Amino acid sequence: MNRTLYTLLFHLGLPLILLRLFWRGRRAPAYRRRIGERLALGLPPLRPGGIWVHAVSVGESIAAAPMIRALMACYPELPITVTCMTPTGSERIRALFGDSVQHCYLPYDLPWAAARFLDRLQPRLAVVMETELWPNHIHQCARRGVPVALANARLSERSARGYGRFAGLTAPMLAELDLIAVQTEAEAARFRQLGARAECVEVTGSIKFDLSIDPALPPRAAQLRGQWQAQDRPLWIAASTHLGEDEIVLAAQRRLLASYPDALLILVPRHPERFASVFERCRREGLAAVRRSTGEAVQATTQVLVGDTMGELLFLYALADVAFVGGSLVPNGGHNLLEPAALGKPVLSGPHLFNFLEIAAQLREAGALREVEDAEQLASAVGELWRDVAAAQGMHDAGLGVLKANQGALQRLLAELERLLGR
Repeated sequence: MNRTLYTLLFHLGLPLILLRLFWRGRRAPAYRRRIGERLALGLPPLRPGGIWVHAVSVGESIAAAPMIRALMACYPELPITVTCMTPTGSERIRALFGDSVQHCYLPYDLPWAAARFLDRLQPRLAVVMETELWPNHIHQCARRGVPVALANARLSERSARGYGRFAGLTAPMLAELDLIAVQTEAEAARFRQLGARAECVEVTGSIKFDLSIDPALPPRAAQLRGQWQAQDRPLWIAASTHLGEDEIVLAAQRRLLASYPDALLILVPRHPERFASVFERCRREGLAAVRRSTGEAVQATTQVLVGDTMGELLFLYALADVAFVGGSLVPNGGHNLLEPAALGKPVLSGPHLFNFLEIAAQLREAGALREVEDAEQLASAVGELWRDVAAAQGMHDAGLGVLKANQGALQRLLAELERLLGR
């Protein structure tokens, strides 16, 4: 498939894409808002001539935050525009940066929409987070002489095989990228094999290791646990869970309650449209549950707190003694394991970690990560870490050690972006 055929198919599929937005809007009304931005119509006022950063959703926005703050500090005279594709990503960007950055949805990858967006923005540099590759946007940048960097890039073997099946589209697109800052050498080799220019591929490491934790976070969490009178309660978190995982997590909680009657679970679904259904599931299964968003206090009888707020995940991690990271008991590829590790939490996950293979391997080899496959193993691992303080402390120390050993990727990336800006 080449770019012309891709563009034709995208145009043919556009009505279905818009219908899907309206369908998703039934459960999450924010999907029906600002649709014009997705077609480069009715864009907000945008000051031109700055740096454009694209982070598809919440995870990428969080990963990009240290880089964006560093760019703001290094280039205070340049406006920074941050785009995303999802309402949750949009909410996260606004929560992180407020009015200090420009923000809108990225228009769909159609030549006329990309051209209208870039003519309005006229960026000096485009930075795309991870593997969000859009052929027409990249080509329109190349036509205008706008350098494009793929930052914190990752490419699993599975994704590489997928891209390889469309070599006529993938190879020209990758050849137009001016920098591919990859996390590992294995990923660098995959990008080169798919058609990226060898001189444009740099191994900088993962900027996710450069995560900085607000020092006020742990004291705030300790204060809230005190208000709940839960300082001595066994407390664990299951974060970023997907459909198919909640029942496993709740089954593990029921097992834990048999041995630890005062056990408290913080359950944080990945997607906001599932908040209500997960809460109802807890109630149906006979678990005493409250929702974080209501402000209802956790009582001694509360067994599950549903984390149904945005922008609080790090704080909720800080509340817990043990952290399970979701998207990993189902074949979704996992989510950021470094956030709980940076807070010194023993980290548990399922076996499906293909989006974070290198990070997972380092944490596992250091003794900071344990993998489980079902409710029985999950409950057993959580209970063991509650009982064995030394083992929990060992995972705490190992996780922090892995982060410290791998930091520096952000500075290496910034040096490469400075080179592109000064070109």
